[in-house]
Amino acid sequence: MSSETLQTLWFILIAFLWIGFLFLEGFDFGVGMLLPFLAKRDEERRLVINSIGPHWDGNEVWLLTAGGATFAAFPHWYATMLSGFYPAMLLLLLGLIVRGVAFEFRSKDASPRWRSLWDGCIFAGSLVPSLLLGVVFVNLARGVPIDASRAYVGNLWTLLNPYALLGGVALAAAFMLHGANFLSLKLTGSLRERAGEWARRLWPAAGGLVGALMIVTGTSTDLFARHGIASGLAPLGAVIGLLLGGYCLQRRREGWAFVLAGISIVLMQATYFMVLFPRVMVSSIRSDFSLTIYNASSSPYTLKVMTVVALVFLPIVLIYQGWSYYVFRERIGPGSHLEY
Repeated sequence: MSSETLQTLWFILIAFLWIGFLFLEGFDFGVGMLLPFLAKRDEERRLVINSIGPHWDGNEVWLLTAGGATFAAFPHWYATMLSGFYPAMLLLLLGLIVRGVAFEFRSKDASPRWRSLWDGCIFAGSLVPSLLLGVVFVNLARGVPIDASRAYVGNLWTLLNPYALLGGVALAAAFMLHGANFLSLKLTGSLRERAGEWARRLWPAAGGLVGALMIVTGTSTDLFARHGIASGLAPLGAVIGLLLGGYCLQRRREGWAFVLAGISIVLMQATYFMVLFPRVMVSSIRSDFSLTIYNASSSPYTLKVMTVVALVFLPIVLIYQGWSYYVFRERIGPGSHLEY
């Protein structure tokens, strides 16, 4: 394959990894954010945590793989993004660490105060990364100050613009809806009913926020100028997915509601990658300062080796993760006391 083909292929693979992470970890984050509101007693909170217990750490592997693939395939993208977005990335990492520790430490002591502390950490460790991921992706699509030496010359406040904050809140709302739908599929009894009620409450807010975000994305980026009017199908599909998901929620079709909310998240993220391509970071200073798949990539030989490795191991990982979801497909009820 030619160098240009390999660069395009790895852009698509990295987009696939990020989108897969946000789809899978999205409902994990949503469950964590709903934990203090949905479950009132300790046993109920244990059941809510157990619903994602076999999956949350496996879902985070997608983030590690996306980061590793970015480093190997597009090192200049990795260097500029990680150095420029360092405060946001540090907070994101701290949130994930606190959340992972909370899952492991919560059951080490039966004290209500101890468990309440770690439940709060699960909530915060789910909310903060959700907000920051939205902020990061919106800024990638909008553009950030990058100079001729490929260095980010802004600061944390540059990233916290109104459009990016809308992106963070919209993604967090979509994740909460995704998590409520997931719990409706995994729980039984009153908890299942409560999860369904939360999903029905959340979908108008999530739909409104995602709709506003997609409209602003169309007007604040060069999506249509670069890719034509047909590129509007992805953001439009994201909004329609949530609207149809709301209809399914009213009809108590939990499986379809979950699928449609997930599709909405996928199309939201696909929109950002469409805005970027063939760029990987947009410079708001001058367009020719932007990083692209051509000036930010590794050598053709490196990309060829990576492609062979990905073709061998990626299907294995996908099959294994699909098998794990199949094994733990049953609903969880009051008689389930496994602790993950």
